[in-house]
Amino acid sequence: GLMMSCQMTDLLYTEKDLVTSLKDYIKAEENKLQQVKQWADKLDSLTRTATQDPEGFLGHPVNAFKLMKRLNTEWGDLESLVLRDTTDGFISNLTIQRQYFPTDEDQTGAAKALLRLQDTYRLDANTISTGDLSMTVEDCYELGKIAYSDVDYYHTELWMAQALRQLDQGEESSIDKVTVLDYLSYAIYQQGEIERALEYTRRLLALDPEHQRAKGNLKYFEFQLGKQKKAEEAKSQNEKPREKRASEKQPKKKETIPERKKYEMLCRGEGIKMTPRRQSRLFCRYYDNNRNPQYILAPVKQEDEWDRPYIVRYLDIISSSEIEKVKQLAKPRLRRATVHDPQTGKLTTAQYRVSKSAWLTAYEHPVIERINQRIEDLTGLEMDTAEELQVANYGVGGQYEPHFDFGRKDEPDAFKELGTGNRIATWLFYMSDVSAGGATVFPDVGAAVWPRKGTAVFWYNLFASGEGDYSTRHAACPVLVGNKWVSNKWIHERGQEWRRPCGLKETE
Repeated sequence: GLMMSCQMTDLLYTEKDLVTSLKDYIKAEENKLQQVKQWADKLDSLTRTATQDPEGFLGHPVNAFKLMKRLNTEWGDLESLVLRDTTDGFISNLTIQRQYFPTDEDQTGAAKALLRLQDTYRLDANTISTGDLSMTVEDCYELGKIAYSDVDYYHTELWMAQALRQLDQGEESSIDKVTVLDYLSYAIYQQGEIERALEYTRRLLALDPEHQRAKGNLKYFEFQLGKQKKAEEAKSQNEKPREKRASEKQPKKKETIPERKKYEMLCRGEGIKMTPRRQSRLFCRYYDNNRNPQYILAPVKQEDEWDRPYIVRYLDIISSSEIEKVKQLAKPRLRRATVHDPQTGKLTTAQYRVSKSAWLTAYEHPVIERINQRIEDLTGLEMDTAEELQVANYGVGGQYEPHFDFGRKDEPDAFKELGTGNRIATWLFYMSDVSAGGATVFPDVGAAVWPRKGTAVFWYNLFASGEGDYSTRHAACPVLVGNKWVSNKWIHERGQEWRRPCGLKETE
């Protein structure tokens, strides 16, 4: 995922500060600084809109990427312009702030998050660039170059083609068509489409007849194409049609879709749909968990989300004020995971880790205690042996790869240190609505559960026998637009002996 929105929010305010200081400075040097002034105005309005709703603003992957780009490259360019013999008020402010700025890695990371999202959600470059987020030719070119340096010619082509499209439409830019065409033709050639690569190379040479690399490529591509044609002719000469013998006609075996593909399909809402017959057996009801005293007078709304594994959703199960309290308690602790960098051996911040999380204990605040009690009353399970309430925040691009919540046979000591047995069940609160993306999906069975603020979902990870239910493998889809807050409770086996007695059959 991207840097968490909290830290990004600070950057937005930092940027807003810089703009203010920049404006004071402009007053002193009006005449020379016509260029600077336009720049400041642009940023001023941008940061103002942004800071009015930082989460919403950074909820757009393009905005996050452009914030990185501005702070990483553009403020630097501005600095050199300003340094041409000028007052130092603004510079000293910029220098103080600079220590908090994102780095090249951050900018690249933001770009890569954007490329990942583009794939998962099948967004074409044109939609991203010209939607309600306009990206300049430079922005598109920048993404193309990052893909190129990653030897990812597929995305290089998509973004260079978009840059070219915008140049063809007459957009002003410091980047010329020749440079873009150079990358574009090479990326297309690398994907094995020699004819198209040749077309773009010719187009490049029409603009710059003396381009040495293009001249060489032209000859080379034409030679390759000739070779290809000859090979095809020879092949069609030699192929005599012959009857297939019956023994050769093999039945096609059912192909299995790889997990990644399934996961991406479900994230886009293209899941393998449940049959109408199964669908008709899913209900919603008022639920009091066998007349639990807490819920006799005010039962809760419960909906069946899926049958196998059995997943239920509770509606209006956590209030907005409770959500705010939980977020407030968690925010100071939502730290980015640190990782050892194998190259340098240093501890670095894994900026693009999927999500940030924090653990909250019951004695910290009555709200946490109340939430734990609610889970106990509704599931009928013992909370004393459960793990603390975990709160997680996913910024744009934030995701969690497919995983099991329980410890499997091949890792018998998974939760040994807790001394509370395996994770019998999972309770997951959705504490925000997500504008786009962010579903919880179960790739093995084709279930997709969409975040709805104030609701929670619950499922058992183990059968009554204590065997793991492998159909509960699940993942969090990348957030496309918006901000996703969840909290979860992992419930363990110890203490449930009388509350959920053992079954004798292995898989029931």
